[in-house]
Amino acid sequence: MSAPSSPDISTNSEQTWFGHPPQLARLFTTEMWERFGYYGMRALLTLYLVQYFFFKDEVSNSLYGAFTSLVYLTPLFGGLLADRYLGYKNSVKLGAVMMALGYLGLCFGSDRAEPIAKIDGQELVVSIRPEQETVEGKTKNVRNKYLTLKGTEYKIQAESNGSLGLVPSGGGETLNFAKGAFDFDGKRNPFWVNIMFLSLSTIIIGNGFFKPNISTIVGSLYSATDPRRDSGFTIFYMGINLGSMFSQILCPVLYEVIGPWAGFSLAAGGMAVAWALFQFDGGRLAGFGEAPENVSGNKRLFIYVAAFLFVPLIWWLMNNTMVSAQTLADAVKTEGAPAVGIIDYLLALPFLGKLMFTMFLGSVIGIPIWAAFTGTLVESQKMFVAVILVIFSTVFWTLFEQAGSSLTLFAERNTNLNIFGIYQMPAGQTQFFNALFIVLLAPLFSIMWRWLAIKGLEPSIPVKFAIGLILVGVGFLALVAGKGFANDAFRVPLFWLALAFFIHSVGELCLSPVGLSMITKLSMPKIVGLMMGVWFLSSAMAQYVGGIVAQFAAVETVGGEVTNPAESLNTYIGVFKMIGTWGCIIGVGLLIGSPLLRKMMHGVK
Repeated sequence: MSAPSSPDISTNSEQTWFGHPPQLARLFTTEMWERFGYYGMRALLTLYLVQYFFFKDEVSNSLYGAFTSLVYLTPLFGGLLADRYLGYKNSVKLGAVMMALGYLGLCFGSDRAEPIAKIDGQELVVSIRPEQETVEGKTKNVRNKYLTLKGTEYKIQAESNGSLGLVPSGGGETLNFAKGAFDFDGKRNPFWVNIMFLSLSTIIIGNGFFKPNISTIVGSLYSATDPRRDSGFTIFYMGINLGSMFSQILCPVLYEVIGPWAGFSLAAGGMAVAWALFQFDGGRLAGFGEAPENVSGNKRLFIYVAAFLFVPLIWWLMNNTMVSAQTLADAVKTEGAPAVGIIDYLLALPFLGKLMFTMFLGSVIGIPIWAAFTGTLVESQKMFVAVILVIFSTVFWTLFEQAGSSLTLFAERNTNLNIFGIYQMPAGQTQFFNALFIVLLAPLFSIMWRWLAIKGLEPSIPVKFAIGLILVGVGFLALVAGKGFANDAFRVPLFWLALAFFIHSVGELCLSPVGLSMITKLSMPKIVGLMMGVWFLSSAMAQYVGGIVAQFAAVETVGGEVTNPAESLNTYIGVFKMIGTWGCIIGVGLLIGSPLLRKMMHGVK
């Protein structure tokens, strides 16, 4: 079954949009508003989990990784259903409705958690009070944490060695507790937690229907030989960066000034605009992405209903992730608990983690073996290179995607976000740096690669991948250097975080644009579709592993706020130094091996 062919659009058509089919304008604008909604929501998600549901860092980062991995995984199924049953246009509309509903669902449930401390087997409520303190002659605004134990109020004071001090408000002896003898968490209303999970699940499934199919419609605007095809996709993808840039500026401001519901409402509004542009297209997209004619309306209705019925399955995966992460975090923090090894950690992963690792390892190990037995020597070597580059791209995106988790929390807790004393940048807003740099640098990189190609100096695909990996590592090492400029509040200047995003963006432009092209060129013709699936699976895997990496940067918090800024800074910098160093080492290793890989590509460029 296949959708009917799209109308042929002549390259000489009088009605064009910047020299392209006029339909591209509607698709560009729709994608821009959809990405406005998604990236606006994503900029807030980790902060929302930590600051309003009071999840521990380990749990928040694990949930973020599970959410983004499923966002990358579900398009595999959404594209298949669109091909065979729904058509691309109906799939986009369904996805838009589900995502808008999901964003609206996130508007509910904030301020429902209560910060608690668990000390000596007792569960104590923590209160957070804005106060002023004078330190070394300087008056500072602080948010102190208090709890009442045996009728006495104590101020919570975290010590540099990881222990806890409880200082009596009315004077007296300080109570000390060794690291592991106490724990901080949140008392959450299960109803609102489930509403949040159902909202995220609806977004995940909606994205699966929307994301792959609007791109497919863009492709249908051009014939296979149309020279405008690549530049058309370049214009279309510019909408992604424009939408994400503006939403990552605006949504965090509403989140900070008004509340989470306002930020998520703006994201929902962007998604609603995307739906309206597609639903009421005035006939501009007539004949493009239509449903197969031989599929009955009842079958399509069944898929619409089934899409919503699968929401509980995704909810279960998210809930299972939360429970597993919470259990592991509690076990590690228990006094006298044995060390958790790699094998123990993998065995403790939630169902989604086990599924992701099984699928990914099965793919990258099984496909080269299969190719060696069924293909020619040239085909098997090219397949081997494709799989190797898939693995290295997974490493790159694992590190790069710290932007929404550990880097956002680092921005909130250990970055001086005050700009010249005029503007206090919200932490979620720092994610807009990546989109800004991509918009500014993409045209320059396009010109540079073209010029190098003319001169015969354009790097090979493996070299571009290696440069990207090295740069993502260097970006984290820039933050390590920035620690030396931290102020007395243990906050690094914003310049260093912006520099890290700049270096990461340059790395992204080296690696990302050639990924899909590499898969189509190196894969055996009979399994190109399968390898495209593996490529998207690797992106999902990277998101999930990125959540695991972010868990190593977890710090102790009370009510979503760090108890010890100095320890927090040291923790983040330690993790950034580790992953930055390994990013550089792995990138250099790929660079050294690139001549051999290039030889095994047999002329593919």
